[in-house]
Formats: sequence, C-alpha cells, structure tokens
Amino acid sequence: WCDGNVGMMGISWGGIVGLQAATHRPPALKAVIAVGASADRYYDDGSYFLGCYPGQTVGWGAVMFGFCTRPPDPAVVGDRWRTMWFERLEHAPMMLETWLNHQLRDAYWLQGSVCEHYADIRVPVLAVSGWNDCWPNTVLRLVQNLDSPCRGILGPWGHVYPCFGKPGPAVGFIQEATRWWDRWLKGKEDGVEDEPPLLAYLVQGHRPDPTPADRAGRWVAEPGWPSPNVADRAWHLSLRGLCDTPADEDASMLIRSPQSTGLMSGEYMPWFVAPDAAELPLDQRADDAGSLCFDTPPLDQAMDILGTPRVRLRLACDRPTGLVAARLCDVAPDGSSTLVTYGVLNLALRDGRERLTPIEPGRPFAVTVRLNDTGYAVPAGHRLRLAISNAFWPMAWPTPDAASLTIHPGTSVLDLPVRGATAGGIVDAPFGPPDTAPSAPHAVLRGARSRRLITRDVATGVVTLDVDVDPGEVRLDDTGLAFGARHHQTYRIRDDEPLSARADYRSTFTFARDGWSVRAEARLVVSCDVEAFVLRGRISAFEGETRVFERDWNVRVPRTAY
Repeated sequence: WCDGNVGMMGISWGGIVGLQAATHRPPALKAVIAVGASADRYYDDGSYFLGCYPGQTVGWGAVMFGFCTRPPDPAVVGDRWRTMWFERLEHAPMMLETWLNHQLRDAYWLQGSVCEHYADIRVPVLAVSGWNDCWPNTVLRLVQNLDSPCRGILGPWGHVYPCFGKPGPAVGFIQEATRWWDRWLKGKEDGVEDEPPLLAYLVQGHRPDPTPADRAGRWVAEPGWPSPNVADRAWHLSLRGLCDTPADEDASMLIRSPQSTGLMSGEYMPWFVAPDAAELPLDQRADDAGSLCFDTPPLDQAMDILGTPRVRLRLACDRPTGLVAARLCDVAPDGSSTLVTYGVLNLALRDGRERLTPIEPGRPFAVTVRLNDTGYAVPAGHRLRLAISNAFWPMAWPTPDAASLTIHPGTSVLDLPVRGATAGGIVDAPFGPPDTAPSAPHAVLRGARSRRLITRDVATGVVTLDVDVDPGEVRLDDTGLAFGARHHQTYRIRDDEPLSARADYRSTFTFARDGWSVRAEARLVVSCDVEAFVLRGRISAFEGETRVFERDWNVRVPRTAY
C-alpha cells in the first residue's frame, strides 16, 4: 500500500523524532509535520526549560517514571505478559537522575538537538505550535534557519493539536496536514509552497483567565522570519518605569523576591493530562508584588508584539549563586495584570549554557534574558509591565543561596519585537473548521476531574501548590480493556529559604479485563541541600490488591550548575 514516499508527523516527542530523522536524510522520508516540538533539547524541552532547571520538570520526569511501569496487555502478548512486566519493572530507569547528571548543555543534549543540524534537513517541514505551549520557540527558529521549504503556524494553543486547540480558536489542522502530504508525498500541485511562510495569531489583550476559553485575536501572514514587518523597539528601564529614551540617572534598585514568586504563572505543559483544567496563568499582581516592576505610560495606540522579547540587564548578585526571571505583562486600566511571556536565566550560565561563569558577589555584570516567543496585541490605554524577580517557583528550581539582586536601571533595556501598525497581512479565515476522527467506541467508567489549590501555612511559612488530576477511566468496546490513571503533584517552599524547595509527584495506572486487574504506582520526591539534589523514588505493582513488586531509589546528584 506504500509507494515508498514516507512522511512523519507527531506532537511533542513525536514531532522531535520527525525532525531528528530528517537530519539523517533517509531516502524514503519526503516531508515532516512537527507539532509542539523542540529544536534544542536543553533550552526548549522538558529538562532544562529556558536553561534553568524547572521544578515542574519533576512532574515530567516522574510521569515518565510511572509510564515505564505499565504492564503489557495479555490480549496482545499472551501468557508471557507477567514475565515481561517484571523485566520492565526491574529495568525501569529514573530519567530525572540522568537529566540531573547533565546540568550543562553538553553532548548528551546536543546529539538530539536539531538546531545543531539545520543544514542537514533537506525535506519540507510544516512546523506548528502555540503561544501557550511549553515549547513555543521552535517554529520561528525553523522558519528562519531551514533552507528546505518550511511553513510555520503559531496559534494561541497549549500543548495540543490545533484541531483540539485550547485556548481556542481551534482550526482545521487535519485539512492543512492533508494538503501538506498531498503536495510533498503525492506531488499534487495544491500551492502550499506559494503560501506565506508564517501564519501567526496575535492574541487580543484580555483579562487574566486560567481556563482554556477562546481568545479573541487575528491571524497575520509574514513573508519570512525575521519579518520586515517587525522591528525591535527599545524601552529603557528607569526609576519612572519604561521610557522611550535612556534615563539620565545613576540609580540602583534592590530585589530579593519571596521564594514562592511565580506561582501565578500556570502550568508548564498545559493540558498534557487534564484537557479542561484551569492551567493557564492567573492575575499576575500577586507575583508582581514580589518583583521590581517597570511600567510604560498608558499606550496611545494599540501595539502588536510578535517575536522574541529580550531584556538586557546590568545587575549584581550578593551571593555566589542566583537566578533572574523576567515577565512581560499587559496591565489593564483596572490594574489586572495578564502574563504575556516570560524568561529565566541561571546567572552562572550567563555566558552560555555550555559553561559556568562564576559570580563575584557584589560585582556588576551584564546579562541578557531571552523571553519565550509571543504574539500579542496590547490594547490602547493599557500599560506594558516588565517584572523582574529572582525567584520563579515552581517553573525554576531555586539556586542554593537566598540571594539579593541589585538592578541598575539606567543601563538596562527591554527590546520588544513590535509589528508595524500599517504592516497589513491580516488573513480573515486561513483555516477550515476543526475536524477530528471519531473516538473509538467506549464507556466512561469515571469522569475526568482536576483541582489546583494554593495554600499558605501562616505558622510555618510554607506555601503549597497541590495539583490533582484524574483523567478518568474508560472501557474500550472492541477489546473490553478498562484503563484509568491518577496524578498528584505537590510543590512546597518557604518564602525565606530556597533549600526548602520540595516536589512530590505520585501517579497511578490501572488496567482490567475479564478478571485480570493490575495496578502500577510510582512516586518521586525531589528535595535539595546546598550540595546536591535528593531523589527518593518508589515503584510498586499490584495484581488485584496484592503487591507483587516494589523497588526503591535514594539518590544524591551533586549540584554542579544549579
């Protein structure tokens, strides 16, 4: 049934694999569609997101810990399922330990990073992602760097296919994929190579809303990337806020953020396991209170932001370790603060993620913080806010020292990619309606639910984020297999102590059919001291209610970069 022309499509790791395969140029591979993928396995992936070790990667490492414990299906492999399951359990890896043993951007990460091999990709690539995805930065990099035909689509979505687009609007991704395959696998002249290389959705400024509701906005087409329609606008930091011209002042500002600063920033990978949970950022005012905030005056006219904001800071740190986080917010006339995008930098990696540059306490130095790519339309009358903090929990694991930063605003600048007000290129309806295949016939045995709860113990000072996700349980009609899962994450920290950081992830997977009932459980707890990360893990397997397997880990990994 195959004529020898092969295409690869996938989301997340599936998209990464397609791009990686393309760098090896197998003759049969003719085109790739990569959705929510990563081009840099260190900077834009699940391990050292933005170049800082993220607390929420504990969840990703832990859920993989759990996924590796799931059993083979007897209906597929027969009576040897139990032997296979025990072999799997005996050899289950703790991926988080491996990741933490590579705290710099070394050969372990480079060998899988397609950004090191752009020139080796010779096949057409359709790159798709969303501004609320955990990895929004890949699309512009591919459009900019590939010599082969490349088309980029960036919507408002999280880590989902655009036909399921959340937040909406969802779009007809299946139709776009079909046109891509028709052209590059079947040779049909459908004109996809003549369409704009980049379609981007500019999200209209809105109130903070953590739910996956539709976002108003408009699609714009760009002739390539970088686009001639976009130019950096410099906003200079000053004691008065963000200014058009450099401030004539020799001032300094001190910041020592509460360690819980960052809790309003939402989920690292929205809707990975909970399709309708409230996982987007909340009102940023609580995090703004723990930050140095620089505001523009109310804008005389709307401003369209498209691309990669960067913050150039001159600062000093009073300890040997520290980090800096920058958030760009849209502040409405009523004071509500909507997160537009953010970036984080471990100060010891300021000269590149491949090497450590020691911090000399008290000595000023220059850093550049790259924020995530974004497309956002700030309404007239709103203000832009740049919020600088030295904590961003749980997105970024705290460095060992309770440091303070001294910011020198007179020599610090926000470079904002602004799309020209008269650029045009507005596309009213670039996609058809969303279309998806019907679900396999099934019965819902337990409905999905989720809960996110932030609490503060006033006696101990501990701030806790509890995330409880139950994707539910279903039974497939054609095979009779019933399966379900539960995931619970707990992040704890004290505002005055970075070494109090603790992440606890628990997952449960259940499978049953005709008297066969098994359960796999995994738990991973991560804490730290000055010298090391401490990983305590356990996997357990059950037949019915009888525990038939258990394995424990107690691992210390030296803190070499974090």
